[in-house]
Amino acid sequence: MFAFRSLRPALAAFCLFAGCAGLRAAPFAYVPNEKSGSVSVIDTAGGAAVRTIAAGKRPRGIAVDPGGTTLYVSDAAADALLVLDAASGATLASIALGSSPEGVSASRDGRLVAVAVEDSNSVALIDAAARKLVADIPVQGKNPEHAVFSPDGRWLLVSAENAEQVDLIDVALRRQVGSIAVGLRPRGIGFTPDSARAYVACELAGAVYVLDLAARRALAVIPAGKNPAGIAVGPGGQVWVSNGADASVMRIDPARNVVSATIAVGKRPWNMALSPDGARLYVANGRSDSVSVIDTATAARVADITVGQLPWGVAIP
Repeated sequence: MFAFRSLRPALAAFCLFAGCAGLRAAPFAYVPNEKSGSVSVIDTAGGAAVRTIAAGKRPRGIAVDPGGTTLYVSDAAADALLVLDAASGATLASIALGSSPEGVSASRDGRLVAVAVEDSNSVALIDAAARKLVADIPVQGKNPEHAVFSPDGRWLLVSAENAEQVDLIDVALRRQVGSIAVGLRPRGIGFTPDSARAYVACELAGAVYVLDLAARRALAVIPAGKNPAGIAVGPGGQVWVSNGADASVMRIDPARNVVSATIAVGKRPWNMALSPDGARLYVANGRSDSVSVIDTATAARVADITVGQLPWGVAIP
């Protein structure tokens, strides 16, 4: 058992270059580094960054297709969505968007990719197979930062820096059909696995809002730390929020809507992602140039992984 564990990082590194897909450790975590113009690739089995992918000049948002083969990265400098081969790092396409694209989300079936575009106050909808823009959907919120698909693919929930609401897009209709009032400056968004509820970090309100999608209203407001920014919701419904100014991550008990643990991480924790089994939380620390790894069972930080400069978020297939 111990010998196998010691070989995993070596096997993963070997397979990156040899192409032995059957042995390659998975999944990888992908971290866009806004200041370095790159994406760091973390082997989650070995617990280290194993390579770097060139990704334009100012990568921000990132998503990965369900199979883990294709990366979608917004390049704010080029006003484009970069489509990258996850294995080779090659640029497969560059799709023109409006000015200042940010958050990126992929639908669970892998067919669509959404990008929040700040300056045009819209959400760009991309056909993943055709690699082309199929809709540019206006939203009410100013400077949208995230546009996140619900797990069932029915909705896109959109947060904007200059808003006290999140906008609701009907994906089939490709238009905004409503909005839900939240606190000032909504940021990160996470859905429960059944798509019934969403959690929204509201930075200037210092709180997380719990939303009922069917009723289109807030069910609860949970006090968080200073400048809450990122949200991650696990397969079992566990909820995590990062506090950008507090250098901490909080675990939220979804049954009681209260904070049940606080974990210190690096400086300016931002966007996050959970491993598919929910056992590990990966937190991008923008001012520490690192990713903190949290054991979700014990609510303890177990590692810090060095990445590029100004990491913006994390994506894990």
